[in-house]
Amino acid sequence: MNSTLHEDAVKAIIYGMHGSPFDVFGLHDLRPGQEAVVIRTFQPFADRVEVMEGGALHPMTRIHADGLFELVFPDKKKFKYRLKVTDSQGHSWEVDDPYGLPVRLTDFDLHLIGEGTHYRTYEKLGAHLLNVDGISGVHFAVWAPNALRVSVIGQFNRWNGLHHPMQRRGDSGIWELFIPGLVEGDIYKYEVKGPHDFLGQKSDPYAFAAELRPKTASVVADLHRYKWNDAAWMEKRKQLPADMSSPISIYEVHLGSWRRVPNENNRWLSYRELADWLLPYVKNLGFTHIELLPISEHPFDGSWGYQTIGYYAPTSRFGSPDDFKYFVDRCHQEGIGVILDWVPAHFPKDGHGLAYFDGTHLYEHADPRKGEHRDWGTLIFNYGRNEVKTFLLSNAVYWAEVFHIDGLRVDAVASMLYLDYSRKEGEWIPNMFGGRENLEAVDFLKKFNEVMHAEFPGFLSFAEESTAWPMVSRPTYLGGLGFGLKWNMGWMNDILVYISKDPIHRRYHHNDITFSLIYAFTENFILPFSHDEVVHGKGAMLSKMPGDLWQKFANARLLYAYMYAHPGKKLLFMGVEIGQWNEWNCHESMDWHLLKYEHHQKLQYFFTKLNALYRQYAPLYEVDFSWEGFEWIDLHDSENSTVSLLRKSKNPRHIIVCVFNFTPVPRHGYRVGVPYAGDYTLVLNTDHEAFGGSNVGVVDTLTAENVPWNSHQHSLPLSVPPLGAVFFHHYEDPPPPLPPPEEKPEDADILAEGEAAGDAPEQTT
Repeated sequence: MNSTLHEDAVKAIIYGMHGSPFDVFGLHDLRPGQEAVVIRTFQPFADRVEVMEGGALHPMTRIHADGLFELVFPDKKKFKYRLKVTDSQGHSWEVDDPYGLPVRLTDFDLHLIGEGTHYRTYEKLGAHLLNVDGISGVHFAVWAPNALRVSVIGQFNRWNGLHHPMQRRGDSGIWELFIPGLVEGDIYKYEVKGPHDFLGQKSDPYAFAAELRPKTASVVADLHRYKWNDAAWMEKRKQLPADMSSPISIYEVHLGSWRRVPNENNRWLSYRELADWLLPYVKNLGFTHIELLPISEHPFDGSWGYQTIGYYAPTSRFGSPDDFKYFVDRCHQEGIGVILDWVPAHFPKDGHGLAYFDGTHLYEHADPRKGEHRDWGTLIFNYGRNEVKTFLLSNAVYWAEVFHIDGLRVDAVASMLYLDYSRKEGEWIPNMFGGRENLEAVDFLKKFNEVMHAEFPGFLSFAEESTAWPMVSRPTYLGGLGFGLKWNMGWMNDILVYISKDPIHRRYHHNDITFSLIYAFTENFILPFSHDEVVHGKGAMLSKMPGDLWQKFANARLLYAYMYAHPGKKLLFMGVEIGQWNEWNCHESMDWHLLKYEHHQKLQYFFTKLNALYRQYAPLYEVDFSWEGFEWIDLHDSENSTVSLLRKSKNPRHIIVCVFNFTPVPRHGYRVGVPYAGDYTLVLNTDHEAFGGSNVGVVDTLTAENVPWNSHQHSLPLSVPPLGAVFFHHYEDPPPPLPPPEEKPEDADILAEGEAAGDAPEQTT
């Protein structure tokens, strides 16, 4: 069949090799300077196609059996038109021609993305509901620089990759296409034809929603419909002090196993149901924040979300993006911040994901010595590529801006920092200076913190980092990585080793509970008892405690009291507050039935009081990151396995005296030095009967005696309960500020000069 197209162009279209469909399809001038146009379209399911001009129908000519149609208008200039398509069954439908509409991305957009300085690429890439020239539809854009052809596929084109090929935009590696008529909820993928005969069906890296696993398609979603009601919270967040002198106690949650509905096939709660159930529970317990294990879309439940496929899609397990916004909105209205676990360290190898995206190692390194975590079976991001870096940086901005997230906890930072992480000699490649540091990852982490803290005042960033890398939580302008907080893994390991020992042996391991103060102020630490401590054979927190039932609960209360007295913010994984006996299982609900029993009820009540105490008294949180907020009273009493300390607010005369007895022997008449005279009010006794204790040492107030002790001029004689802790509160108004230095008289300098010259007046008596 004769055609205005060259035979090579026809073959490129039919074989899916044409990278510039806008040069072929749509309406084009046939000959420069003459009134003649041609319209071409590829409709593989059509028996016939007609051009609709106003009320007129113009039949098109089939120029290839696979569905390539063409119509020449020898006497027309360019005009608006639609297409009427009829299949072999006689069914007809009308469509706007995607190739009759202009491309949307500007050269400036492409430039910023390419140089890695566009931190909101989600506004340009992905699937966006748009109205173009009065025509509604969806604009698609994806980065695949080594692809030979990229097409949008879905139910709307019977998953045929030849139907909607995208336009490559110059050397940017970005492909785009606007498809009229598509609506929210339509599912889609990209069919990517790459080098070496690669042909893959890929989920959209920037998809805002995804199908429920095991399905893997992306879903068109509207991000602009939801109306927020948290303006007061967002404004308050901007005013948070940069030194983080506010209380932060975090309840870490895995949404899929916090609570399930047993009489409905053990199903998950939805985001909206969690807003009704989880939020009142956390608020009653007194936590300031909720931290969610990763909720970005992931294919495998057993990864707990740490093997992310859809970085921009809240998992569909619990609902839609709007449902998740509702959850965050409700949290903020209840005064609770929301933190997400975020995984920029690695991603899984699943064929529909980022791996080998365009037939090349695009997001990951090609060399497995740099690009693969063999322990986890995952791939490592290539932080040296600008487009990869901006993909991740934009993702962080996305969660803060679009979903109002208050902080990100960055997972596995140590694996990002070191090229030899979990590798033997010969399995890794040194950096350009011969070192083991991943310089590109270091640069990425610094940029992440700089962008987030500049764009979102009050935003929290946490590093799960377990090595001695210096200044993780120091500003980048001082040479640090810029994180707000670092997990204190050393403290967590030491205290769990100590508390798991029989009390009779603890005197020989006293250093385990005091050593952390040697380095406590080298970083802004958060003290974590996370999900990692209650899986893989480690046992539940309560099961780590030695002794009989009473002693296990007493040890647990003592442990958590020590945690709340120790400098650093706090994080606890769900289940510790009710005394779970079993390890955490991501496929089952928490053991809520335990609350039928008194010990578990009272432990839960203890947490409500502990968090209330923490939030009420500034000495416990206001100066967490310097010595001014902490003082040992006695750290050397290993014989009695007892320690005592002071916590101080910014007003040094506002203090909490904390005494801990790690043995089951009560210490009556135990004297503790205190800095000030006056009354000391008991604000916590972990042995109180309301918490399940034996009521040893429960008093209202003690008055300091003028008996010097522990290098202080005053002291308190205490009864310290067995396996227990007591906190006493003392407050005095801060001392008045020093008067300003007296101003010299105007002639003081002249007088001083005269005295120096020997012209001072004579002294008289």
